[in-house]
Amino acid sequence: MRVLMHWIAPAIFQMAYFIFRSRLFRNSPRRHQWLMKIFRFAADNGSRNALSVYGHLLHFRGEGKDNRIQGAIYLEKAAAKGDMKAQYQMGKIYEEGFEHYFQPSYKQALHFYRLAANQGHTLAIKRMRDVYHHGELDMLPDPEEAQRWADKQPALPVL
Repeated sequence: MRVLMHWIAPAIFQMAYFIFRSRLFRNSPRRHQWLMKIFRFAADNGSRNALSVYGHLLHFRGEGKDNRIQGAIYLEKAAAKGDMKAQYQMGKIYEEGFEHYFQPSYKQALHFYRLAANQGHTLAIKRMRDVYHHGELDMLPDPEEAQRWADKQPALPVL
């Protein structure tokens, strides 16, 4: 049964996310709670996207410290599964620290920023460039490495 739930969790998440983004469920706390339960079900059954969305919702919109910590835990699980947005957020969480659960760790922050940047996350690439340009996160300034990250930065679109 667990294997089946693990297999269908992404489809359940996609359905719930579609409903979440529609106008149908806006301004209804009861419906919002129902969708959050579905997101949690999908996240607890291994859906990477559900881990990321549910983690972001809890961490940034959750009520109370415990919900925000729980959100960061879900983000960490999504980051471990390769979600670049969650990896970037975990870099920020470890850089600054969060409550008593996530102590500041420049090594962990750099690890998550690098993972996100290698997948093309624009803000993570910028952060890596700044780290090596200014010598932050316990790294020494390295102009060559800073330039390497700057070269990976996508150009802004011309309007």
